[in-house]
Amino acid sequence: MKLTDMSFFKLAGQRMQWLGARQQVIAQNVANADTPNYKSRDVTDFADVMRGAATGGLKVTNSKHIGGATSVAAGVSIREDEQTYEQSLDGNTVALEQQTIKATETAENYRLAAQLYRKGHELLTLAATGVR
Repeated sequence: MKLTDMSFFKLAGQRMQWLGARQQVIAQNVANADTPNYKSRDVTDFADVMRGAATGGLKVTNSKHIGGATSVAAGVSIREDEQTYEQSLDGNTVALEQQTIKATETAENYRLAAQLYRKGHELLTLAATGVR
């Protein structure tokens, strides 16, 4: 049996994939901070990704609802960020302060998910072998 077949490890792995995809989108936002008319983007919420995975994927009721979104990881799509702090005169909505906060939150959450994954592996090893 693979570790990824167990629900805990599968969930932790999916969370780490989602966080990696979010970090990639944040890096793209920072790289385009001076690009005129560039709109800040973010990934779909992790809860939405999990709901989509539980129901077998995203359901589209109208072809225009998800138009323009591109996938960066399984089940994760990019959307325009509606919670941007500001818009510059040239139409750019990337606020470097906001992107720095998001990048820090994402890094901390990734570190936590990796620690939980490692601890789960240690507990499984302890249960199977009795040796620490």
